[in-house]
Amino acid sequence: MTLTLFLIAGEPSGDKLGAALMAGLKAVSGEDIVFHGIGGPLMQAEGLTPLFPMEELSVMGLAAILANYRRLLGRVEDAARAVQDISPDALITIDIPEYSLRVAGKVKAAMPHLPTVHYVAPTVWAWRARRARKMAKSIDHVLALFPFEPPYMQAEGMGCDFVGHPIATEPQAGEADRAAFRAGLGLTPDHPLILALPGSRRGEVEKLMPIFGEALRPVIAARPDAAIVLPAAPAVAALVADKLAGWPGQVHLLDPRGKNHNEALAEKRAAFGAADVALAASGTVSQELAAAETPMVIAYDTNWLSRAVIASMLKVDTVTLVNLVSDTRAVPEFIGDNCRPDRIGRALLSLIGDGDARLAQLDAMAVTMMRLGRGGEAPGLRAARSVLAAI
Repeated sequence: MTLTLFLIAGEPSGDKLGAALMAGLKAVSGEDIVFHGIGGPLMQAEGLTPLFPMEELSVMGLAAILANYRRLLGRVEDAARAVQDISPDALITIDIPEYSLRVAGKVKAAMPHLPTVHYVAPTVWAWRARRARKMAKSIDHVLALFPFEPPYMQAEGMGCDFVGHPIATEPQAGEADRAAFRAGLGLTPDHPLILALPGSRRGEVEKLMPIFGEALRPVIAARPDAAIVLPAAPAVAALVADKLAGWPGQVHLLDPRGKNHNEALAEKRAAFGAADVALAASGTVSQELAAAETPMVIAYDTNWLSRAVIASMLKVDTVTLVNLVSDTRAVPEFIGDNCRPDRIGRALLSLIGDGDARLAQLDAMAVTMMRLGRGGEAPGLRAARSVLAAI
């Protein structure tokens, strides 16, 4: 018997989740599986036949969505028609709710008995609580990354399983790899190594790179022996290289272009593990840093419209998941109006020099990883079992 599935992912984090799910399904299903849909290189490596390039769906913020609205609507129609033409055994949407839930809604209206699964629960505990009720009209089952999320989904009539966060079980750079990375940059253990992570989307890079550069200026002035490493995402590597002009100090760009995936990933993991502190955009990278045990400062800003809309609906006092999952506020964050270079720079300097602040973050990171499933079965396998039970 052959199982046919249609999956939709729209950005690198979703591509990673989708690939792990696909590998898990192949491992536990006992059936031949055919994968159709939208996904990036990792999902394609697992056997996905793509409908169109995933990058067409990677937009940032409300203004970007509005600017691309007509094109995205067209791609909604394309995907919904493809699902109906293929008639799979299930539709699995992965994050990007602005797009994927529109597809699910159209598919559910045309094929009401088709099982629909959404991977990554909406953050209704943080803002826009009504999203779960709206999602329940087109989604039957949810795969949650965080242990506190299932009750929110179940309250609206959807099935929901906590499957763990993939970052909790991903391999990390060993001591030898970290030491070799620092030695390759000519750094001794006494040289501070600062990781700069301005995002993986063009809009994020354009907005945050100038802010990050100015924030690092007083840090380098105070610690001229420090080095900066910036691992660029493949889709924005050229833009990042251009935006580095004028940054202070010794900056090492980790450019993945021309490297195979495993080589680039190993270099990135070594950088995360070798760094003493990180300045990062808000997002899933905070969990990657927590897994690598790298203390961080989080900063993020967007256009004024998205900022105003989000601020009016936010229900929590932190957007950093390490803070939320660990029930602490150990990670300093500078969001929206507070995303100012002088404040960010002071926080970085404090974190480099304050042993108590570093220990507080390391404790919060350990709690976070434990609560996200470290030491348990791989999330891809848990997600696969949940999907098979739901369909």
